[in-house]
Amino acid sequence: MNTGFLPVSRQDMNERGWEQCDFVYVCGDAYVDHSSFGSAIISRILEAHGYKVGMICQPDWQDPESINVLGEPRLAFLVSSGNMDSMVNHYTVAKKRRKTDAYTPGGVMGKRPDRAVTVYCNLIRRTYKETPIIIGGLEASLRRLAHYDYWSDHVRRSILLESGADLISYGMGEHSIVDIADALNSGIAVRDVTWIPGTVYKTRYEDEIYDAVRLPDFEAVRDDKRKYAESFALQYRNTDPISAKRIYECYDGAMFVVQNPPAMPLTEQEMDDVYSLPYMRAWHPMYDAIGGIPALGEIKLSLTQARGCFGECNFCALTMHEGRIVQCRSHESILEEAKEITRDKDFKGYIFDVGGPTAEFRGPACDKQLKFGACVNKKCLWPKPCSNLKVDHSDYVKLLREVRTLPGVKKVFVRSGFRFDYLMADPNKEFLTEICKYHVGGQMRVAPEHVSDNVLKEMGKPGVEVYNAFIREFKKINKELGLRQYIVPYLMSSHPGSRLKDAIKLAEYIRDMGYIPEQVQDFYPTPGTVSTTMYYTGINPLTMEDVYVPRNPHEKAMQRALIQYRKPENYDLVEEALLREHREDLIGYGPECLIRPRRASDHKATGSKRHKH
Repeated sequence: MNTGFLPVSRQDMNERGWEQCDFVYVCGDAYVDHSSFGSAIISRILEAHGYKVGMICQPDWQDPESINVLGEPRLAFLVSSGNMDSMVNHYTVAKKRRKTDAYTPGGVMGKRPDRAVTVYCNLIRRTYKETPIIIGGLEASLRRLAHYDYWSDHVRRSILLESGADLISYGMGEHSIVDIADALNSGIAVRDVTWIPGTVYKTRYEDEIYDAVRLPDFEAVRDDKRKYAESFALQYRNTDPISAKRIYECYDGAMFVVQNPPAMPLTEQEMDDVYSLPYMRAWHPMYDAIGGIPALGEIKLSLTQARGCFGECNFCALTMHEGRIVQCRSHESILEEAKEITRDKDFKGYIFDVGGPTAEFRGPACDKQLKFGACVNKKCLWPKPCSNLKVDHSDYVKLLREVRTLPGVKKVFVRSGFRFDYLMADPNKEFLTEICKYHVGGQMRVAPEHVSDNVLKEMGKPGVEVYNAFIREFKKINKELGLRQYIVPYLMSSHPGSRLKDAIKLAEYIRDMGYIPEQVQDFYPTPGTVSTTMYYTGINPLTMEDVYVPRNPHEKAMQRALIQYRKPENYDLVEEALLREHREDLIGYGPECLIRPRRASDHKATGSKRHKH
């Protein structure tokens, strides 16, 4: 039966009168036709341009027949691991296997392989030797050139070579995928599709690569960490669609992987068009009996108002994937989707988010960005807000007011992260007042990440004095409103730059805050970030200065324990850290102490255990 979803079987194709798909999309996620899923956006955009797209979601990678269910596509296979990198999806930062997968029916783990893009491409190649393969999504995008891989602790080749694919569509992909489709449809061989912005291709002919910057060769970045840092810095400085150069790297002296400049950001009209496509806003009904897709959950009752981020935290991959130029939807587009949400059978009066990578960003950081691109050697918010930065929350305030006054809407939450430094740079505190009054459900989540300047500098985050000023303003406004609401800070342990003394400083701050975080995130070295380059090389690639990196698992455990120093199970680690740093002053009975001394009986009972380290 034609359900409105794209075909997932031959029967679906027959009901549409299709003999062959133009594209077959192989995806590591279950099939969810909603604009928060990249596979849905790309497939619907192709459909809107007249192409026939079929979906093979979570195929059995051990069975070659699982890739044949829709037959050979006329133009190409499209391959993505899904909304997440498959390795992050599968493993914690401690490299332990996760127990659930929110993008799989019923949350079951194990329905996609590790390194899903490469495995799926190899599976396709076993049957279809010549059919073009285009890879995209987060996993392919952030591994498009040589990269450090935390899980194997090695520098790996471009995923274009590892997978055997023909092209990468990197970044968000709406522009490049249509250009690729039109090129292939016109009869151009995939090996000759070399000019499209937002793509990566491979060639054996260096003399055909024009107007480009050659990166250090793969063998150099594999064997020399300083070369690796230099290469990443060049890549990072060529992420802007307006100012970026074509860049390329050589493998084995014979193969060249070439990254074209990023695709241009979408206009407001193009953003509106993307979000007005005929999504079913649901998982495919074939999953109903097995529990549905947990990841859809609150997402289908949330609104994406923007993409891109000029916050540029060093541990975040947004610069390499979405870029620094913020692109927004119109109010009309967002309100139309909000009305659609109110008609959803699961809607109970609550819209759970109106946001994006950063909730309140509603346009480019400054007027210069759309003409000259984002600055290559300067950040918009760090170490202090740029003098050219447009700090204005009025449009976002207006948008929130419009959404919360729609018929049937009881409350609109904002659960995307705020940039408190951007907020504090605005002399008009109307926005914070509105957020506290209407859009916080008792707790407001913000991400100072740390309080030590040594660490914040390497994170690209503002100094703790900005966070403290925000806390004071938040408390002042809530007092005026007669509300009891609280800040819940996101904190990160073991980021490059963090020594034990910095972790102790954070613990002291938490002590004075009077709140022990329930959740702590250890720094996770994922592909495509400045911080991951620091972790691997011990060098900040943006300054080429040496950086201390906590890599020893026991030291990392101590840093993590210090953030949750009140937990009894963390006592030994906290005590060891304090003694190692000669901070005995924090062991005692005073209000400034983190832990109390052990009683003699405690020493006798646990002494042998504590001295094993």
